[in-house]
Amino acid sequence: MKSIAFPLFLAAALLLVPELKAQSMTQPIDGIVAVVDESVILRSELDTAVGNVMAQNAARADQLPPRSVLERQVLEQMIVMRVQVDRATEMGIRINDAQLEQAIASVAQGNSMNPAQLRQRVEADGLSWEEFRSSMREELLVQQLHQRMMRSRVAVSESEVDMALSTLGDEPSVLYRLANILVALPEGATPEQIELAQTKVNGVKALLDRGELDFASAAIRYSDAGNALQGGDLEWRSLDEIPTVFASMVREMAPGDISEPVRGPSGFQLIQLTDRRSQDGQMVTEYRARGIVVRKSELVTSAQAQRRVEELRSRIEAGEDFATLAREHSDDTTNRAQGGDMGWFQLNDWGSGVAAQIQQLSDGQLSQPFETEFGWHLIKREDSRQTDVSDANRRNQMREMIGRRKSEEELERFVRQLRSEAYVDIRLES
Repeated sequence: MKSIAFPLFLAAALLLVPELKAQSMTQPIDGIVAVVDESVILRSELDTAVGNVMAQNAARADQLPPRSVLERQVLEQMIVMRVQVDRATEMGIRINDAQLEQAIASVAQGNSMNPAQLRQRVEADGLSWEEFRSSMREELLVQQLHQRMMRSRVAVSESEVDMALSTLGDEPSVLYRLANILVALPEGATPEQIELAQTKVNGVKALLDRGELDFASAAIRYSDAGNALQGGDLEWRSLDEIPTVFASMVREMAPGDISEPVRGPSGFQLIQLTDRRSQDGQMVTEYRARGIVVRKSELVTSAQAQRRVEELRSRIEAGEDFATLAREHSDDTTNRAQGGDMGWFQLNDWGSGVAAQIQQLSDGQLSQPFETEFGWHLIKREDSRQTDVSDANRRNQMREMIGRRKSEEELERFVRQLRSEAYVDIRLES
């Protein structure tokens, strides 16, 4: 059975969080492999993380880099994780127990388990539950650090959205599944460093062209990017989420194609297009309805509220106007003045209780009284229509895509700055 103790929440981060010390509990601590500011990373912690990487890539074990190279890759990601946790703590970011439990429940659900089953699996894989929770808490800390940083540094204007949409014109929205290999360059790289990096990336491209390695294996072995241990996977992106230097190139690629080396802000990159798909127009059913709500309270019991709604329904059935009765008797202040008019809405916009009733009704039909957590309700479905929400969705998606692209660029700079400012003493043997 495949272990899922580590890559459940955000795979790369949980895989490499140094506090996952299951093996260190049964193995002697054999020394310090790195000092990061005022904390240390132990050999046992590194061995645990490297073991997880090797287990995840067991099917391509022969294409992993040598153990010494893999250790340095994993250790670097552990260092980056540690400095981010430290910065989050310094900024006063805290994760309370409710947030942690919600995250654990999401992890369990994503693996088709409940939290108790997740705990059993974690402990079966040799990790104590408290250490798993600690690792989850630190991952959430880093997430909140990133969110706080992006809120202060990243903004998307409506003019940016307009401009991005205008460049697309009427062509269908296309998503691209990408992977990358980065041969990094330091800030202010010397000509010798640039030449060495270019020689390395050309060598990697030659290996790929000859079929000696697949792209994912080459990324694990040679890439300096943070997603190297995930085979360089960049997931699905639109053109507006792809840096401009690569966007026009990706547009012309076919699935499986690998780009020539391209110099970018971080170094030389190879890009592979693994797949592409179009996003078609999205049709949804919208409903128009009127509603009356009689709320329950300390003064109005559920039975009393039910009787009032039943009386109102009888009066409507006898010919009285729904809108007039809603203005006079509904407790819903959001639409009482409009005669209970709920406007046009999608099925679940007013909650699951209303949705269940709306689906059962035909246009012009009056519901039976029904109860939700807000009180007793009466709904009259007045109309329905099919609406193409593609334009609104497209604009929202574009705003999110531009924001994600900016966030990734800022996040890369932010993490690189944290790493450069930290005191790091690596004590791995050469």
